[in-house]
Amino acid sequence: MTIAFIPCTELQRAAEFTFDNMRVYYAQYAPEWDVEKVLSATSKLINLDILLDEKVVGVMRLEYEDDNCVLRDLQIIPNEQNKGIGVTALQEAKKLALSANKNTLSLRVFKISPAVALYQRDGFVIKSEDDRFFNMVKDLKQ
Repeated sequence: MTIAFIPCTELQRAAEFTFDNMRVYYAQYAPEWDVEKVLSATSKLINLDILLDEKVVGVMRLEYEDDNCVLRDLQIIPNEQNKGIGVTALQEAKKLALSANKNTLSLRVFKISPAVALYQRDGFVIKSEDDRFFNMVKDLKQ
């Protein structure tokens, strides 16, 4: 099993994938979201395709802010989840953040998302929350 990360050149496809993958959350929390809004919100980010044995199985999006790297999105197709791809993606995000001289990696995740457990296992801690989201951070300089 080979996992690779390459620049995403098909942003429309990535937006469609994200919308499909997040449809249940958008329906509950952001019914006004559609593929074009996802594309608009993500097109200026660092978009990386996640490949498993040369097949695109997900997308990861990053943004650098001051001394922080924001993991804006991590999406993996449902039939490839729970196979270690998310753990590898987090390792890649940390590597990219450190190479850009960032001290922290942060993210926002829906409270009801099963990904919360992945982030906590990886050492992210909840810094704040609202009715829908946890805002989590990981110190990269430890």
